[in-house]
Amino acid sequence: MITHILCSVDLTHDQDARATLAEAGRMAGHYGARLSVVTVLPDYGSSWVGSFFKEGTLSQAAQSARDTLHRMVDDVLPDHKPVQCIVEIGTVYEEVLDAIGKCGADLVIVGAHKPDIADRIIGPNAARIARHAPVSVLVLRL
Repeated sequence: MITHILCSVDLTHDQDARATLAEAGRMAGHYGARLSVVTVLPDYGSSWVGSFFKEGTLSQAAQSARDTLHRMVDDVLPDHKPVQCIVEIGTVYEEVLDAIGKCGADLVIVGAHKPDIADRIIGPNAARIARHAPVSVLVLRL
């Protein structure tokens, strides 16, 4: 039985994120499950690139992402409360896999685009999550 769903969204693809979140909300309602939503920001803070940004930029970006995620949840799922919003910083698939354990999810929902040749060579985040997740993963074609 599904008791806690983790939905992974990419805020840079608003329509796809909203579609994925709507489906996660529908499934959470169907199963009477709790819902958490995670988005991941890339970590550039310790790299050479990070030296070009003012200190605190990444934490400001995380707060902005958190605010955006809360607004999206309120817009897409106005009647589904409470929804845990999680913003992580790092590599997408690694952070989503970590979030599974942190929130105790037993199903992960991720969106994925139609695969192209690059996906077959390097593997998309959705495939990595599906391959390594300790729980069931639903990949929505967007």
